[in-house]
Amino acid sequence: MSGDVAVQAGDLTKYYGTRRGIDGLDLTVRVGEVMGFLGPNGAGKTTTIRLMLDFLRPTRGRVEVLGLDPCRDKAALHRQVGYLPGELILPGRERADQLLRFFAEARGGVPSAEITALAGRLDLDLSQPVRTMSKGNKQKVGLVQAFMHRPALLILDEPTSGLDPLMQQEFLGMVREARDGGQTVFMSSHVLAEVQQVADRVAIIRDARLVAVEKVESLGHRAVRTVEIHFGAPVEAAEFAGLPGVSDVAVSGPSLRCTVDGSLDPLVKAAARYEVVDLLSAEPDLEETFLSYYYHLEGDGDAAGTGAQDVAR
Repeated sequence: MSGDVAVQAGDLTKYYGTRRGIDGLDLTVRVGEVMGFLGPNGAGKTTTIRLMLDFLRPTRGRVEVLGLDPCRDKAALHRQVGYLPGELILPGRERADQLLRFFAEARGGVPSAEITALAGRLDLDLSQPVRTMSKGNKQKVGLVQAFMHRPALLILDEPTSGLDPLMQQEFLGMVREARDGGQTVFMSSHVLAEVQQVADRVAIIRDARLVAVEKVESLGHRAVRTVEIHFGAPVEAAEFAGLPGVSDVAVSGPSLRCTVDGSLDPLVKAAARYEVVDLLSAEPDLEETFLSYYYHLEGDGDAAGTGAQDVAR
């Protein structure tokens, strides 16, 4: 594995009996990039992460992380990784500061000021016993322990789970700063909007298979949105039904509701011929985006595996 590659997986596969956890994953994550790992719950995201850290062993295939074999070099690898599991279980009855000091010592020492600064950013009370904390505050403890030693690679599984919107934005700022400092971030999520804000590329996974790897800006062109437009006077559905990417057009007097697959530009230009009172666009739905992506692949006579090879370099 070359020095500019942080993670290299080839034919990485894990079966649980006859059930697929991940099947034939080929993926490269570059040093210094934020890779979003997108997929619905149960798609195989957590299985992939556990294979990367040797919490699971593959059925076949291989993965190298930071130039190391997770099985042979597990201890050395874990010293260079900041990991936040999707199901976070924090041990003991200690206060947050005591637990974080324990993690810090296990990693060879972390300045107390670093822990305090991260806790301050996340509005985390370090004097509170962890066992009495809400899910959101426990998630903050997990984030502090992942970031505090400034690891070469951050592996974050559904990192914003339980965080309120303000803390989600603070977390995304931390990810940007990590990337700017040369760290690599591998972040799984089923929330399209948050990944779009920070990722350089996204790997899309569904039903244990990689669908595609793309630059994040190109993912927005595939996003499926629900759009509602209110006009100053009644409009005809036929004026909008034939537009590129527009479907499910429903008109009730001066109000139009439709689904837009991809760019909003054709719909906005058509609407501009009339008096527009209001326009509402719902956040892209990840599940619908996946279904749309599969539809296009099948329409081209392609398979998901071929789409996975179309890597944006």
